[in-house]
Amino acid sequence: MLLLSVVSSVCLLLATLQAVQCDAELNTSTGENTGQLGKYSVQLVTNSSNGTDLTYGFVSCGVAVLFYGSNFVPVKKIPTGDGLFFQWVLCAAVWSVSLVVNIILGSPTFWPLAMLGGAIWATGNITVVPIVKTIGLGLGLLIWASFNLLIGWASSRFGWFGIDAEEVSNPTLNYCGAGCCLLSAVIFFFVKSDVHSQSSRPEEEEPLLIDGCVNADGGTSSDDSWVDTLRPRTKRLVGSLLAVAAGLLYGTSFVPVLYIKNHAAHHDSHFTGASQFDLDYVFAQFSGIFLTSTVYFLIYCAAMKNTPRVYPRAILPGFVSGVMWGIATCCWFLANTYLSAVVSFPIITTVSINTTAVLYYYYSGTILIPHLVLQRYINTTAVLY
Repeated sequence: MLLLSVVSSVCLLLATLQAVQCDAELNTSTGENTGQLGKYSVQLVTNSSNGTDLTYGFVSCGVAVLFYGSNFVPVKKIPTGDGLFFQWVLCAAVWSVSLVVNIILGSPTFWPLAMLGGAIWATGNITVVPIVKTIGLGLGLLIWASFNLLIGWASSRFGWFGIDAEEVSNPTLNYCGAGCCLLSAVIFFFVKSDVHSQSSRPEEEEPLLIDGCVNADGGTSSDDSWVDTLRPRTKRLVGSLLAVAAGLLYGTSFVPVLYIKNHAAHHDSHFTGASQFDLDYVFAQFSGIFLTSTVYFLIYCAAMKNTPRVYPRAILPGFVSGVMWGIATCCWFLANTYLSAVVSFPIITTVSINTTAVLYYYYSGTILIPHLVLQRYINTTAVLY
């Protein structure tokens, strides 16, 4: 099955390569302009040939899928509790990556609207730990990736939220592909979770030491959170719904940046002359991520009466996880520039699932077979573009 997954990914890349070449020919024939770019990014894009653009694009995709598929590995066996402290540490690391990128790019124009995309992503991110605790990382990622793809496809295809609609050569097959993705998402709801209740764990597997958190009063407590009190069926329902919500939020997190870019050519728009180089918006979007996560963490501290559950062991792994995610997203922004969002979106989302599936098999010995259904959908859809 793993071999089939790899072969399927290769087919996807070949199909996308052909699609990008066709798109490049179309852009050349219609005289399409790349628009205004960032201070240092203009030379990087305009001096590149189509072949170089493809190389940059696919290398960016490769780095993105590698880190997206493995960024939660550092915290796999680390207690994270209810996840509010962990997500704040992760988002701080994400913002640190954007700060470095912003300095390298020479501080391009800061568009506050791009922060909205970060706020949307951070809202979805606070659900990750509850999802992992209820239905597991493997199944959770499959569900939210499916809905991530669906909302990303729909918003681009139909021009939702004020962005330009993308035309396809064969709408019928395109809709069939979207239907296959929806079908695979439904199938995932019936996949057995890899999360087991603590009561069913054999006595020999009980830890000798209890991983705990440090409270404000200096005391310690266990890694239990509100999800651990739920019944198995309720836990699965809650986890699935949270995964759907996370996928919808993740899928719309790029919309503000796309909106700014699409309206850059409108002379009566507030965003006239905005950069067409996606990486110029990283600092603004990541600032929105860190600001929103900080607000959520402060609300959490207030709700806990200034006694938040802090997990010291999660700090360094959480920071590493955030750096990996930040690098992956920067590469995704680059891929959007060199390959277009229509091409990079399915590649990165799908192949990162393969990476997660391989790591999941390595750690648990279980193969995530249903993810191949999603893979077939992507292969179908990529050809259409």
